[in-house]
Amino acid sequence: MSERTLPPEALDAWAAELRTALGLEPGDLPITLVLDLARDVAQGVARPAAPLSAFAAGLAAGRAGGSPDDIAAAVATVTARAADWQPES
Repeated sequence: MSERTLPPEALDAWAAELRTALGLEPGDLPITLVLDLARDVAQGVARPAAPLSAFAAGLAAGRAGGSPDDIAAAVATVTARAADWQPES
Protein backbone atom coordinates (compact mmCIF):
# COMPACT_ATOMS: atom_id res chain seq x y z
CA MET A 1 0.00 0.00 0.00
CA SER A 2 1.44 3.36 -0.95
CA GLU A 3 1.37 6.39 1.33
CA ARG A 4 -1.35 7.87 -0.95
CA THR A 5 -3.66 4.88 -0.52
CA LEU A 6 -6.10 4.90 2.38
CA PRO A 7 -7.12 1.69 4.10
CA PRO A 8 -10.92 1.48 4.45
CA GLU A 9 -10.91 2.48 8.12
CA ALA A 10 -8.90 5.63 7.34
CA LEU A 11 -11.63 6.77 4.99
CA ASP A 12 -13.85 7.39 8.01
CA ALA A 13 -11.19 9.66 9.50
CA TRP A 14 -10.85 11.56 6.21
CA ALA A 15 -14.63 11.91 5.97
CA ALA A 16 -14.70 13.31 9.52
CA GLU A 17 -12.01 15.80 8.55
CA LEU A 18 -14.02 16.88 5.51
CA ARG A 19 -17.21 17.25 7.54
CA THR A 20 -15.40 19.45 10.04
CA ALA A 21 -13.68 21.57 7.39
CA LEU A 22 -16.84 21.99 5.31
CA GLY A 23 -19.36 22.34 8.14
CA LEU A 24 -21.22 19.14 7.25
CA GLU A 25 -23.29 16.86 9.45
CA PRO A 26 -22.49 13.13 9.67
CA GLY A 27 -25.42 12.20 7.42
CA ASP A 28 -24.36 14.74 4.79
CA LEU A 29 -21.52 12.59 3.51
CA PRO A 30 -22.78 9.09 2.57
CA ILE A 31 -19.48 7.32 1.95
CA THR A 32 -20.88 4.06 0.58
CA LEU A 33 -23.27 5.84 -1.78
CA VAL A 34 -20.48 8.03 -3.16
CA LEU A 35 -18.09 5.10 -3.55
CA ASP A 36 -20.75 3.09 -5.35
CA LEU A 37 -21.38 6.05 -7.66
CA ALA A 38 -17.67 6.33 -8.43
CA ARG A 39 -17.45 2.58 -9.13
CA ASP A 40 -20.48 2.58 -11.42
CA VAL A 41 -19.29 5.59 -13.40
CA ALA A 42 -15.72 4.28 -13.64
CA GLN A 43 -17.03 0.98 -15.03
CA GLY A 44 -19.81 2.40 -17.20
CA VAL A 45 -18.10 5.51 -18.57
CA ALA A 46 -14.41 5.88 -17.67
CA ARG A 47 -12.31 6.16 -14.52
CA PRO A 48 -11.64 9.90 -14.98
CA ALA A 49 -15.41 10.48 -15.16
CA ALA A 50 -15.90 9.26 -11.58
CA PRO A 51 -14.72 12.35 -9.65
CA LEU A 52 -16.41 14.67 -12.13
CA SER A 53 -19.65 12.74 -11.74
CA ALA A 54 -19.43 12.74 -7.94
CA PHE A 55 -18.95 16.50 -7.99
CA ALA A 56 -21.87 16.97 -10.39
CA ALA A 57 -24.14 14.81 -8.22
CA GLY A 58 -23.14 16.77 -5.12
CA LEU A 59 -23.73 20.07 -6.86
CA ALA A 60 -27.15 18.97 -8.09
CA ALA A 61 -28.09 17.62 -4.66
CA GLY A 62 -27.02 20.85 -3.01
CA ARG A 63 -29.00 22.96 -5.44
CA ALA A 64 -32.06 20.75 -4.84
CA GLY A 65 -31.84 21.34 -1.08
CA GLY A 66 -29.12 18.96 0.09
CA SER A 67 -31.30 16.51 2.00
CA PRO A 68 -30.42 12.80 2.08
CA ASP A 69 -33.25 12.25 -0.42
CA ASP A 70 -31.80 14.94 -2.71
CA ILE A 71 -28.40 13.26 -2.53
CA ALA A 72 -29.87 9.82 -3.27
CA ALA A 73 -31.87 11.19 -6.21
CA ALA A 74 -28.85 12.90 -7.76
CA VAL A 75 -26.72 9.80 -7.33
CA ALA A 76 -29.45 7.61 -8.81
CA THR A 77 -29.69 9.89 -11.85
CA VAL A 78 -25.93 9.78 -12.45
CA THR A 79 -25.74 6.02 -11.90
CA ALA A 80 -28.59 5.38 -14.33
CA ARG A 81 -26.96 7.58 -16.96
CA ALA A 82 -23.64 5.78 -16.48
CA ALA A 83 -25.32 2.39 -16.91
CA ASP A 84 -26.92 3.45 -20.19
CA TRP A 85 -24.14 5.68 -21.50
CA GLN A 86 -22.84 5.07 -24.99
CA PRO A 87 -19.99 7.23 -26.27
CA GLU A 88 -20.67 9.05 -29.48
CA SER A 89 -18.83 7.58 -32.43
